[in-house]
Amino acid sequence: MNIHAVNLRLAALQLASGGLPVLPLRAGKIPFGNCPACLRNQCGGRPNMKTPGRCACPLPCHSWAAATTDTHRHATEWTPYWRRAAAVAYHPGGAGLTVVDLDNEAAIAWARATLPPTRTVPTTRGEHWIYRGAMPSANHVRPGVDVKSRMAYARWLGLGDGVMTALPDAVRALVVKAPAPARPAPRGLAVSGTGGECPHRTPAFLERGLAMAEQRITAADSAVHATVYRAFLAVLATHGRCGCLTDAHVDRLFTAAQAKGESLRHCTDAWANARARLGV
Repeated sequence: MNIHAVNLRLAALQLASGGLPVLPLRAGKIPFGNCPACLRNQCGGRPNMKTPGRCACPLPCHSWAAATTDTHRHATEWTPYWRRAAAVAYHPGGAGLTVVDLDNEAAIAWARATLPPTRTVPTTRGEHWIYRGAMPSANHVRPGVDVKSRMAYARWLGLGDGVMTALPDAVRALVVKAPAPARPAPRGLAVSGTGGECPHRTPAFLERGLAMAEQRITAADSAVHATVYRAFLAVLATHGRCGCLTDAHVDRLFTAAQAKGESLRHCTDAWANARARLGV
């Protein structure tokens, strides 16, 4: 084990013994991949589901849910991972903390003008502001700002400076979604030569299209990102221009994608990209 890896493991052991749940990251600030026992969610414990859970697998294969304070595990079972690790990460929510990740100078200026002072840790491009208290996580809550707490991990970059203060309502409010605008009432669209309503509004037609998209996503053994995008594209190509789709339909597709390991952010990006390509 090289000196860098030794130092990372020693840091992880010290943090874990102090009550901070930590995990190793590989190059690119990415957790190590799923182990064979957990491939395709066979263990039932993927952490990015709406109902989070942890399986009995002892390996660091579940991203933020792998973070642990178990020093024995770090010193023994996880040694192969620490040998290849590039950084230490921790699960803020698991320690009752929230990290406001400020990615640039403009974001830092906004925080200084808006949020109460707290412990600050310099990062490569900006700062981490750390508060006492856990909350849901969300990315891109405003330009250059991510919130990392529950179901997320943050890179450990040192103790930082300042006194950690209680999580303010101003941070909690960043992840509260504004109410969705009311959808217009469906209008029947005449189809040339039939005199009836748009066939896309036929429940059976729409249901069949959604079921096929869900099945395609669920059956994907590889290239899940691409499969999800193609499934979204197919649904939008048929049903995206006539107003058939509701939030409930979109939720079904997102749920199928998240069950395969896609994050909410990936689902949202794939849906937006599909809409942009089709111009809907």
